Amino acid sequence: MTEKFVIGLAGAPFGVKGFVKIHPCSGETGHLLKLQSVVVCKDGKERLLNIEEIASAPPAVLMRFEGIDSPEAAKTLNGAQLLAGREQAAPLGEGEFYIEDLKGLPVIGEKEETIGQIKDIFEGGGGDLAEIELIGGKKRLVPFRKEFFTEINPEKGMVKLQNLWILE
Repeated sequence: MTEKFVIGLAGAPFGVKGFVKIHPCSGETGHLLKLQSVVVCKDGKERLLNIEEIASAPPAVLMRFEGIDSPEAAKTLNGAQLLAGREQAAPLGEGEFYIEDLKGLPVIGEKEETIGQIKDIFEGGGGDLAEIELIGGKKRLVPFRKEFFTEINPEKGMVKLQNLWILE
């Protein structure tokens, strides 16, 4: 199971004191407002930043970090990812999963045969889509809905897919 998650993306500076607008990946902000520090990743480099001030600015959050006290300094964080441990990520509701926990799971067909693995899940125009890499290497996009995925179990390490015609 993944222990580090991208919980937000740093946007443009806000105001003159060095605040950075943080866009949550989950759409929720409550867990962000409780943070005291965060790992920021930009250009493949990670660094721990202490949060000096935080404020809600729906649908985003404003953060001011220690040592970043001007719009020019805040601009250097634009596009950075905010990483956090599982305990700092958005809490899961019933039947919810962290996408990172689903990546790499085997996809099992109707007859319990392995047909591929989950590569990613992302937003599409009509809802979430699962990218499945089939055993032969081809990739297919499948609507990530109960009509197709009848069992999703990261603990057992598998995802069950029915209606295999969707892969054709």
